[in-house]
Amino acid sequence: MADEEIQTPQDGTVSEQASPKKTSRARNATAEKARAGTPKPAKPRTRGLSDQDKVEKIGKIEAQVAGGATLKDAVKSAGISDQTYYQWKKAAAQLVTETPAVSVSVDDELSEFIQLEEENRRLRKLLSEKLRAENADLRKRLGMS
Repeated sequence: MADEEIQTPQDGTVSEQASPKKTSRARNATAEKARAGTPKPAKPRTRGLSDQDKVEKIGKIEAQVAGGATLKDAVKSAGISDQTYYQWKKAAAQLVTETPAVSVSVDDELSEFIQLEEENRRLRKLLSEKLRAENADLRKRLGMS
């Protein structure tokens, strides 16, 4: 970068080693690198419609499709593209699945897990006793023991 800047020798005359155009390009490249290094926001900004507006448009489109209109016509009447419709629909589905239906505390989950484990042990024990009894009965019938 030092080579591209205008340098003044000791005798007072000005000599350019690089054209002014190159120095502005170098500065622009440096500025772009600095901007590229900055962290980007986690969620890109939307252009103007809120999530509620998007869900309403999706609902209108689905109502039109259920009424007999083609998806392409319904999307066109809403003023969005097919791809936008699918992206909004996917985002809306993710929002629904992300919200927990019932919030259960960790203690409740742990106690429920312990109860299920005990019931599982009890059922396995009953099954093994029943299978042993059937096995012994079959051996008697076949004369193996």
